[in-house]
Amino acid sequence: MSLRISRQQWQALLHELDEARRQRHLLTYRALIERLELPTPAMQTLTAALEHLAALDARAERPLRSALVISQGASRLPRTGFFDIVVRLGRFPGPSDGVAAASWHAAEVVRVFEFSYPEDV
Repeated sequence: MSLRISRQQWQALLHELDEARRQRHLLTYRALIERLELPTPAMQTLTAALEHLAALDARAERPLRSALVISQGASRLPRTGFFDIVVRLGRFPGPSDGVAAASWHAAEVVRVFEFSYPEDV
């Protein structure tokens, strides 16, 4: 998926994720789309941006900030595509649903909350 997000929207995304990290809370995809005022196809744009961020974090051996973004549904987990990416990045070896995925995600969220990201990232 190609990344089609403005520099201003990218910086706003990083800011929203940093605020969520510092306040130790999660964001829904819908809330982020609304806050960033992403144009249609907003979900595809957000997904591409979060995948790109996950790749950057993985390359730098940092916890994945994209783990802070979850579905509104009952699972309170990221969408299936998130787990596809983390498998591809070598961060999680299991299926995208079930107890193992939920446990891995919960642990990754704690890692994100506790990590101090460089200001320029």
